[in-house]
Amino acid sequence: MVSALLLAAVVLLSAAVAPAQAAGYRYWSFWDRDGGSWTYATQGPSTARPADGDVQGFRFAVSQDSKDAAKPRGTADFAAICSGTPARGGAKRVALVLDFGVQADAPSGETPPAPRTACALVPSDATTADALAAVAKPLRYDTNALLCAISGYPRQGCGEQVAADGGAKATGSKPTPDTAGTAGTAGTAAKNGDGGPSVGFIAGGALIVVLAGAALWQARRRRNA
Repeated sequence: MVSALLLAAVVLLSAAVAPAQAAGYRYWSFWDRDGGSWTYATQGPSTARPADGDVQGFRFAVSQDSKDAAKPRGTADFAAICSGTPARGGAKRVALVLDFGVQADAPSGETPPAPRTACALVPSDATTADALAAVAKPLRYDTNALLCAISGYPRQGCGEQVAADGGAKATGSKPTPDTAGTAGTAGTAAKNGDGGPSVGFIAGGALIVVLAGAALWQARRRRNA
């Protein structure tokens, strides 16, 4: 009997110390392309000022932070995207890759549009946000300047936390505009704990000690009987 209880305690302790699944957030991420590779942008589209010939991308997906964020898909380069847009004095051409993501990451009841590219011809001092507004309206932002929708997608929601089953949680912090930009980054939203032992770990350990002591006492009692 005691052995069975001890085994159950070990199982409970294992469950207590198992790492919790990290939270994911559904949001638009912002990227720069250098040659054939994508790099997570170091500033937001409202402050980034691309040069003529730059390629930038946006990807809608569920991710924990910038380290595991999904990159825009497609291999089209500046020459391919802006081939039909001639250069003009006082203006610049910015190639944009807009990836609306996959169905698994879409909010309930919505279907992501197909990925597309666009060449924005904007004033030479324009930001990436200006370029995006020139070719991908309607855009939607929240009160904290977080980019919520491109070309009207998604219709609702903005950087919400996503539960393990794919549904949006009612609570939890959402991505906030910071150095990674108004396209959003969940890096500041999904913070790790302090690394200290959990209550479950302590309680489970105490239970094992108690049961182990009981088992030892019962064994000695049988030998002395």
